[in-house]
Amino acid sequence: MAQTELNVLFKKQQKDDKKEVLKFEIKGDEDNVSLALYEMAGEIVNFELDGCDTGAITAEFAKINRDSKKTVLDFTLKGDSEEKALSLYKFAGHNILMYIEPSQMSLEDFNDDGGGEYNPEDDHEGIEYTVNLDGTTDLKDDNTKEENEDDLPI
Repeated sequence: MAQTELNVLFKKQQKDDKKEVLKFEIKGDEDNVSLALYEMAGEIVNFELDGCDTGAITAEFAKINRDSKKTVLDFTLKGDSEEKALSLYKFAGHNILMYIEPSQMSLEDFNDDGGGEYNPEDDHEGIEYTVNLDGTTDLKDDNTKEENEDDLPI
């Protein structure tokens, strides 16, 4: 799918604990782009704002709402895209050209924090150990057992 150009009002930018939410409005009836937008809704997209030096920003195109007067586009930014979001504040409240295209990234990849936290699903059988802050490991006591002569090969 090709890049879509939109004339939008950058309505709102809001930050919470884990993400940044951006809202844009398209005034009037732009039927020529609405089909492309509906196809991208709920997917990961790359978008750029004209005059913004951050380049393409990867975001989740969270939802699209349309009524008789306007179409509202909601985007969610996470991770490294949040750093780029800081440069967008100066555009809030202004009409601006937006260029949007689908991303190759999946929604699962986008939502994967990669924070390195322990996940029980990643657990597997083997030697139990803990990793210390300095990178060394300590084995748990129940992993080692004393050799018994009956266990040794003949």
